[in-house]
Amino acid sequence: MKLSIQDNELGKQLMKEGLITSRNLDSAMKRAMRQGDTLARAITDLKILDEEVVYQYLARIRHLEFMRLSKQDLDPALLTKFPTKLIFHYRCLPVRDEKGQLVIAFSDPPPLSEQGNLRLVLGKRLRIVIATPGDIQNILRDHFGIGAEMIQKLGDDKEDEESIFGNVHDLESTGSVGRVMEASLADFVDQILSEALRLGATDIHLEPYQKSVRLRYRIDGVLEAVPVPDSMKKIYGAVVSRFKILANADISEKRVPQDGRLSLKSHGREIDLRLSTIPTNYGEGICLRILGRENLFLELGDIGLDSYQKDIFVQIGQLPNGLVLITGPTGSGKTTTLYALLNRMNEVGRKIITIEDPVEYQLEGVAQINIRDEIGLTFARGLRSILRHDPDIILVGEIRDEETAGISVRAAQTGHMVLTTLHTNDSISAVTRLMEMRVDPHLLGSSLVASVAQRLAQRLCRSCRRPMEIIPSRVAGEMAGALNLSEDELSAFESTGCPECQQRGYSGRVGIYEIFIPNEDTVDIIDFGIKSGRLRDHAWKSGWRPMRHTAWQKVRDGVISIAELDRLTRRLQTGSDTA
Repeated sequence: MKLSIQDNELGKQLMKEGLITSRNLDSAMKRAMRQGDTLARAITDLKILDEEVVYQYLARIRHLEFMRLSKQDLDPALLTKFPTKLIFHYRCLPVRDEKGQLVIAFSDPPPLSEQGNLRLVLGKRLRIVIATPGDIQNILRDHFGIGAEMIQKLGDDKEDEESIFGNVHDLESTGSVGRVMEASLADFVDQILSEALRLGATDIHLEPYQKSVRLRYRIDGVLEAVPVPDSMKKIYGAVVSRFKILANADISEKRVPQDGRLSLKSHGREIDLRLSTIPTNYGEGICLRILGRENLFLELGDIGLDSYQKDIFVQIGQLPNGLVLITGPTGSGKTTTLYALLNRMNEVGRKIITIEDPVEYQLEGVAQINIRDEIGLTFARGLRSILRHDPDIILVGEIRDEETAGISVRAAQTGHMVLTTLHTNDSISAVTRLMEMRVDPHLLGSSLVASVAQRLAQRLCRSCRRPMEIIPSRVAGEMAGALNLSEDELSAFESTGCPECQQRGYSGRVGIYEIFIPNEDTVDIIDFGIKSGRLRDHAWKSGWRPMRHTAWQKVRDGVISIAELDRLTRRLQTGSDTA
């Protein structure tokens, strides 16, 4: 395939302006010809230049106006009346009607001959403008729902939607309709996955109801609804089957929960996804956890530790034995923190074995075990077997019962480094929780190296954050006391939302931590029946500070907002947590 005259001219202009190199252009041209796409798309897909810059130059070359659709007041009525097939075929959007002249936005305008046909079909004079594919896609998704084009194709290629989609086996039909349906269904599922990856989601939730289906992505720890076409309910059973096939789950079994796993590649990244299904009144609900393998190679400084906290983790990584607890609710990043620490400890002179439910990330050089309750391979039983394999470091995915707790503490006492997680609200409560599991207080006090509590906070968007003019008086005094500063020295930031962060004001997440390091005096006071308040008072006098206290520095540095700190830590202020 040869590039068009416009593509060649675009390449020359970008080179002339010094925006791309000859090597960049060569890579983009090869990609465009290989995939049958335009040069503009190839340049943006390869992230050589920002999409808006590329399409502004394309508009100049084609002598057309460039329009930022996200800033335009689109006419919803016009969008509804415009033929849907034309919108999806040309990837275009009607912007407004100017006294009989219809303004239509394209990222890749059709040839003049096709524009003439469009004028005849629409019965109006046309004014063509250029917009970025991203702007057009965002508006199409918000108006029609994700995958609307695919669902329309499915609807066009069958006479009876309910009868065809009610039977999974029709997807394997050897007829032309069956093949088209299967391809369209695969494209629809791929679009759900691709959009989740583009938005940086960590989880995908599909939930069926009586007359609708809800799709939500968890982005930066918060669930956000994604529009889907109303007709998706009719093909929902086929969508579930497609996901289950990809994850090697049983498509014929719909009565019991199932788990599965799938892998995919996106822009050179390898992504693992964990599938979970549950039977509900109106069909199977799906949850997909997205496990990015790049998390394995995070440095300790990348997960949100300040310099003091990072030094503690570095020291932990050098210890020969002991118990390290990472606590926090589900989805607070405990596994990522454990693996960042484990990755630092992973060296040829140490044997590392993990037992998890399930193994979320594969790490070279580490023996990893999945627990399987159905055959009796529990944390406790697996842990006993691990100890017979002469490990130096053991990672236990979670302490859930008295037996696992007892074995973990004894292993830490007998020359092993044990890393594990526990569900408690803070680092102090982890100690009392283990004693509630009948762990011997003396053994616990002498083996516990550190108890770390953490949360994942939404990080302020770097592009649109701005200093707050006035810090609310309700927190100014607390913040000043925590940072040992005068109120005149305080600073905090807020965000307004921008295209970079999808107007959310947040982009990515960062860990906030509190670390409890027991000392010799701590061992003396740990005993059955000790109250968390007494242990917290003791820890405070020994230098421990609660999560809210330590996280104020991230507020001052503009990493997180006051509102986000309040959301995550306000409930943790008890006892001595008032400083």
